Amino acid sequence: MPAQTSPGRTHRRVPTPSTSPATPTPPASRPVSARAHIGPLDGLRGVAVAAVLLFHAGHFGGGFLGVDLFFVLSGYLITGLLLKEAAAGNGRIDLIAFWGRRARRLLPALAVMVSGTLLLVWAFGAPALIRNALDDGPWVVANLANWHFIADRMGYWNSGDTRVFGHLWSIAVEEQFYLFWPVLLVLVARGGNAGRNVAIVAATGALASLALMLHLADPIDSTRVYEGTDTRAFSLLLGAVMATGPATRAVARLGERLAGWISLALVGGIGTYWVLADGEDSPSLFQGGMFLHALAAAALISCLTRAPGSPVGRVLGCAAVRWTGLISYSLYLWHWPVYLLLDEERLGFSGWGRTAVIVAVSVAAAVLSKLLVEDPIRFRARWARGRTGAVALVATFAAMAALWAAVPEPHSGADSVDVTQLTYG
Repeated sequence: MPAQTSPGRTHRRVPTPSTSPATPTPPASRPVSARAHIGPLDGLRGVAVAAVLLFHAGHFGGGFLGVDLFFVLSGYLITGLLLKEAAAGNGRIDLIAFWGRRARRLLPALAVMVSGTLLLVWAFGAPALIRNALDDGPWVVANLANWHFIADRMGYWNSGDTRVFGHLWSIAVEEQFYLFWPVLLVLVARGGNAGRNVAIVAATGALASLALMLHLADPIDSTRVYEGTDTRAFSLLLGAVMATGPATRAVARLGERLAGWISLALVGGIGTYWVLADGEDSPSLFQGGMFLHALAAAALISCLTRAPGSPVGRVLGCAAVRWTGLISYSLYLWHWPVYLLLDEERLGFSGWGRTAVIVAVSVAAAVLSKLLVEDPIRFRARWARGRTGAVALVATFAAMAALWAAVPEPHSGADSVDVTQLTYG
């Protein structure tokens, strides 16, 4: 799941793909995202998180592909931001400042959710949930949850309902991308061919990632290829390709009208795939289907950037869909713990009624997180920058470690049957 990279305030501008400093794009053909905030991209996030919620509630078999859409969006926006900085600074990228912005954007809400969830699970959860939460938490904080789940042989498709942090594998994948991709761009985003060089590196990496997925795909348990950073990197990298100068100039030549029609066709194709997909049993999902889905999503994002006023752009840019996208990060963080804690036994009912309650509680938690945690620290808290920000980060980790030490682990067998107490009827 992915992290929101465009600002939540509409008067701010979305960092955008830049062209090579030696060959700047004329203003008339410059991508729209270079001049204004692109509302439809917020809408795409809203669609993606809604699909994930419906998938986890058991109503939409293809909704898990919303995570893939998050990955592509993140690759596109982050690469555009970094290329713009490199173009303005003659190839220089301030890695410390970039990682600081990412930390302020992602870690506060994550820390609050993880700590709050641990307390809620300790108070109301079953022993198995508490035990797994204590085991998984440190890996979540270290942004290595996906590799922990892979090493633990946690089958994503059939064991997720025992781990309240099971959905955070995708956050770990994105955080690892944010750590390594900017370093690579420092090396290749230089000179007059920066955009082309980055496009070649990203495309090559995407193809290598696809090859790894094809090689490592296991028909019995697909967790390794589904959650592995290396096998899912193609989604982020295909988004990165579309953020480079060669790609943005090619899309700019389409014209807004043609880009709008292509957007409509891509939405139809992606929507059809989502409807037909059914979890890991989806035909050819790990044999190239997910790669083609990510490629279509990357093309859709680029076309929406070129033609935000198209019919598709207007639908995605409407207020309700955009608003959902603006709270999508915290909504993704909170929805799964809420889903596991408000189970059918506790609520006393199931189906769409339970889904409505889960969505309402998750949205309320997401709104509070955005208003009280995300936006204040991201936009207004001066102490969250520089040395004081680093001290606050260390203090947060220390507090979370203390919390982990304070929460007692359930007794072994607390959720099992004592066979010595069984008697014959």
